[in-house]
Amino acid sequence: MADDAGGGRREYSIIVPTYNERLNVALIVYLIFKHLPDVNFEIIVVDDGSPDGTQDIVKQLQQIYGENRVLLRARPRKLGLGTAYLHGLKHASGDFVVIMDADLSHHPKYLPSFIRKQKETGADVVTGTRYVQNGGVHGWNLMRKLTSRGANVLAQTLLQPGASDLTGSFRLYKRNVLEDLISSCVSKGYVFQMEMIVRATRKGYHIEEVPITFVDRVFGTSKLGGSEIVEYLKGLVNLKEDWEQLFSLKKKRLGPYLISHIEADE
Repeated sequence: MADDAGGGRREYSIIVPTYNERLNVALIVYLIFKHLPDVNFEIIVVDDGSPDGTQDIVKQLQQIYGENRVLLRARPRKLGLGTAYLHGLKHASGDFVVIMDADLSHHPKYLPSFIRKQKETGADVVTGTRYVQNGGVHGWNLMRKLTSRGANVLAQTLLQPGASDLTGSFRLYKRNVLEDLISSCVSKGYVFQMEMIVRATRKGYHIEEVPITFVDRVFGTSKLGGSEIVEYLKGLVNLKEDWEQLFSLKKKRLGPYLISHIEADE
């Protein structure tokens, strides 16, 4: 459990990966503090060598909120989303870890709902979802909405993940669960989020959902392009193949066991 708010361990560590988020990072940090006034937390900004001055803004925020509340853990260049979370986790002191985007797509006003849901249910993972009642998307055109929905339906059909929104990256994890899942995942980039939730289901972790409205970024440019879409489709196929291989292996191991028990009963 966390120590007092002045220093030491925190109850919640909020990992925020950044790349060229100079126009957003100050506001996201402000809003986190605004919506969690009575929560013992730290914000860990993992910046991948942003050339736009993001790190300078974070250093100014440290002067305002304290270096023990806003931590800057920079890396020299873009090294992938999954490794960014792993890097942040190495420096996290919280028993629970929140991951969220820095571009204001994930509004910090939902954080109390994530925390409350976890406390009420004891969930290992609480994930934000756009695809249930009271969830949604704001700022996307029709084509992007259809593409996102189609990709999610395809993933649901092939993987049966136990969660309604596979590609969302606004989540709360128990620390030990996040460590276990990250160590199991092999994907990078945007596929990483999908693999995390699929593996959480396969490992039997308790997953709960909180409806959120995803808001398209106001400042900066989106990092999602054609290469990420291709990566998503490849990742979907790979996860499907992994699942089929695992299921086949389990059947092979279980078969002789069942046969021996059937023969023993005859």
